[in-house]
Amino acid sequence: MVKREKSIELLNQAVNDELMAVHQYMYFHFLLDDMGYDLLSTYFKRTAIEEMMHVELLAERILFLKGEVEMMQSHAVEKIHDVKAMLDKAEAMETQTIMDYNQFAQEASTALDSATKKLFEDLILQEERHQDQFDIEKDNLANYGDNYLALQSIEHAKKASVGTQMT
Repeated sequence: MVKREKSIELLNQAVNDELMAVHQYMYFHFLLDDMGYDLLSTYFKRTAIEEMMHVELLAERILFLKGEVEMMQSHAVEKIHDVKAMLDKAEAMETQTIMDYNQFAQEASTALDSATKKLFEDLILQEERHQDQFDIEKDNLANYGDNYLALQSIEHAKKASVGTQMT
């Protein structure tokens, strides 16, 4: 028999962490967009949307188990303005989530809830993809430095000038 209470507790903890990630990544998206770094801004926005989809999957499982979805973010958004520090923060968040979800999958298995275990395992694959992409962006920044950011600003300026010409 599935030990629903433990699974619901783990799932709600994941919901709280995913909500924090959504808010943190959207904060980065807004700032990077304002700085003119279109590629990074768009990547953070896409990742935030994927994290919202994770919340939905987790909430559906909680409701299936007849639990209550607790919609609280686990931490406040950190006000980070340096691009490298943003990428460091994002990679650290993904790394922690992967470790947590591995643990949660094991605990769900102990609670005889293989469906919740599988959900966490599936989410790990997506979080590993996010982690890898943030690592690639950090490498790009390390390898190309300000040139990497300058190229993004140039693309932003091109888009802005095309939009101005059309009006």
